[in-house]
Amino acid sequence: MHNIDSCQICGSKNFNHSLECIDYTVSKEKFNIVACQGCGFLFTNPIPDLQQLGNYYKSNEYISHSNTSKGLVNSIYQFVRKYTLVKKLQLINQVTAKSKESKNLLDVGCGTGEFLNTCKNAGWNVQGIEPDTDARALGTKNYGLTVSEESQLDVFEAESFDCITMWHVLEHVPDLNARVAQLKRILKPNGKLIVAVPNCSSHDAQYYKEYWGAYDVPRHLHHFTPNDIKNLFEKSGMKLNRTLPMVFDSFYVSLLSEKYKHNKTNLLAGFYRGLVSNIKAASKNNNSYSSQIYIISK
Repeated sequence: MHNIDSCQICGSKNFNHSLECIDYTVSKEKFNIVACQGCGFLFTNPIPDLQQLGNYYKSNEYISHSNTSKGLVNSIYQFVRKYTLVKKLQLINQVTAKSKESKNLLDVGCGTGEFLNTCKNAGWNVQGIEPDTDARALGTKNYGLTVSEESQLDVFEAESFDCITMWHVLEHVPDLNARVAQLKRILKPNGKLIVAVPNCSSHDAQYYKEYWGAYDVPRHLHHFTPNDIKNLFEKSGMKLNRTLPMVFDSFYVSLLSEKYKHNKTNLLAGFYRGLVSNIKAASKNNNSYSSQIYIISK
């Protein structure tokens, strides 16, 4: 195991124990989440050695890297994903500068490539980054995509991309500051970075506590609030322009959380808690949804 000795947002070396969570997906091991005394940032600590971390993704239940529809929760996930692919395309078209020229898109953590393929079919020049070998191969085989390993981020020319997306990826990245620097370097001056992550200050997170499905230890190394995202990017000289909700995530995460807490799927309870979470978030200026999208620029 690898101990994190300083907060990646404020640099403090002082932490308090916050939660003990179980890896329900793969190992059933217990992992600690600590809170930084300096800024309150939550992160998993200690974490598996980086050479071993990939083993915690090796499960058919980890549907971000597969297309399985087995089981009720997975079926709901796949149904919603098809709808959100279109909404994501609409978003990147909306936030990027209008131009008659073809535009370049990079999706970091592209998984099996469904989003990139949607964008390619809409006229974008697309490339993907995906650390998982099997997912990378599926993206290339199924859609003819150019998908590279993470090391390619250091090879891209500066100011190469009009839009860079990270859909539920930043929470998996070991070195946040190095990744932010990479993204800033390859983003065009008028480009947009779109980052989507779970929000551990949401109502469903506070309600389910250690059973909250989006803690997803140890795959999720970091557990962000909106203020954490703002601080992380602004200290590198980037600007948070806008925050948007991901309203479906509260339902999916609450379904998972019900399963983890009670050892069975409860569709009605999960739907109810997801709905309550969205209603409470809507009353707080759209900044406390279960998952949120952050539009960031240089």
